Amino acid sequence: MSQPPFLQRHWPLAALLGALVLALLWGALWPVRGDSHEVLLDFPPGGQDVPSEVRLTAGVQDVLLLRNRTGRPLVFGPLQLAPGAQYRLPFEEEGEQAVPVPALPGGVLRVRVVRLPDPGWERLRWRLGNLGSAIRHLPLQGPD
Repeated sequence: MSQPPFLQRHWPLAALLGALVLALLWGALWPVRGDSHEVLLDFPPGGQDVPSEVRLTAGVQDVLLLRNRTGRPLVFGPLQLAPGAQYRLPFEEEGEQAVPVPALPGGVLRVRVVRLPDPGWERLRWRLGNLGSAIRHLPLQGPD
């Protein structure tokens, strides 16, 4: 039994396409779960690299872990964090909130809480959005 000419010539491309289809199916159908419900919002000394928007998912990652490493008190909405302190702030309702944080450029942190996505395209979009957000907020490190 012979293979179609396309597969004989382009088997690496067909294998890559098959792997891509399997990855997309995994992303769309695999259950969402996490080891921790926390999303870290770290305020380093100098205040650089702090995002102005945080996206949480109800039931998966719905606790914002605030960590103050600035060396001075940090105001986060009605809270005041001492230097070196951390605080877990749970978010239970879906929606968007603007929290005043004077240490951030613009003075406001937007916290978006989205619902747990259903299997299919919605879950795949959610996973791709989380991947894009993780890539956008990677810390920049220069060579040693």
